[in-house]
Amino acid sequence: MRAHRLTLPVLAVAFAVVAVPLPGDAAEPTPTAPPEVEWVEVFSPDGAISRTPVPRIVESAAEPADVAADVVPVQQTGPSDQRFDLVFVGDGYTAAELDAFHTHVVDKWTELAAVEPFESYRQYFNVWQVDVVSNESGVDHDPALGSDRDTALDMGFWCQGRDVQTERLLCVNQTKAAQFAALAPQADQVIALGNTAKYGGAGGGVATAAGANDQAGQIAVHELGHSIGGLADEYDYPYDRYSGGEPTEVNVTADPAGAKWSAYLGRTSPDGGVVGAFEGARYHLTGLYRPTENSIMRTLGREFNLVGRDAMVEAFEEKVPELATPPRPAP
Repeated sequence: MRAHRLTLPVLAVAFAVVAVPLPGDAAEPTPTAPPEVEWVEVFSPDGAISRTPVPRIVESAAEPADVAADVVPVQQTGPSDQRFDLVFVGDGYTAAELDAFHTHVVDKWTELAAVEPFESYRQYFNVWQVDVVSNESGVDHDPALGSDRDTALDMGFWCQGRDVQTERLLCVNQTKAAQFAALAPQADQVIALGNTAKYGGAGGGVATAAGANDQAGQIAVHELGHSIGGLADEYDYPYDRYSGGEPTEVNVTADPAGAKWSAYLGRTSPDGGVVGAFEGARYHLTGLYRPTENSIMRTLGREFNLVGRDAMVEAFEEKVPELATPPRPAP
């Protein structure tokens, strides 16, 4: 498909990197790290998800004249105000490697679109590829800590060298990534792919994943659970007991009976088992409950549970006028 060469209007400032606010924190102030630290969501090859604190940095923005790239419509099905727009930006891809970047984008989109409810609603996505060109191939600290690359978005393992505890934490300059993503018509979720086969990624407003790694596409599935469905994380690290009010997200509750999703109780869920109330959710070991034992919001490679899947479907119906239907009966 034909690419469109776009440049960003002249506007650039320096932004401080900030962690994405935790969903539902209004119910209980989550213990905070010192101002010089931010929490980042990190993913392991076995599918486990956790959060780790890393030193906060002030990110530099790209010069406006440098923010120019071809925007390739991988899939375009309708106007952006009636679709969910998924934007892929790349880092560590030279001009000669843009074909490889396209392959990685298509592979990640194919993997994501095979998971319900994306499979049923894939025609309501626009998918954009922004061809960010780097001077050198690869990402920082690959294959080892201390290996540097001259890339457009400053992506690197060990969270760009900031976190010496978590090798597979693949961080990016989110300010620059967002500048390039803004070249697309709209961006409901931005995913930065690094030119590496080594497993890694990170969550946030700009999620990251290893472009050439076959497992890393699951990170996008999890992140879209947040950005589209408004779902909370269902893993229980790093805090102990929750003692606040009722969280706002549909897939976590402080009620051990699970009355929030009473219409689903006892039903078989696509992520395995039946819907109930399982203790441990939204970063707390006790005091909060999730609908099922192990969904994609807890472990990569799983399905959305029934509660989460229906929340995603409702978000699609709210966004896309042609999906508007009379209220569905209770499940």
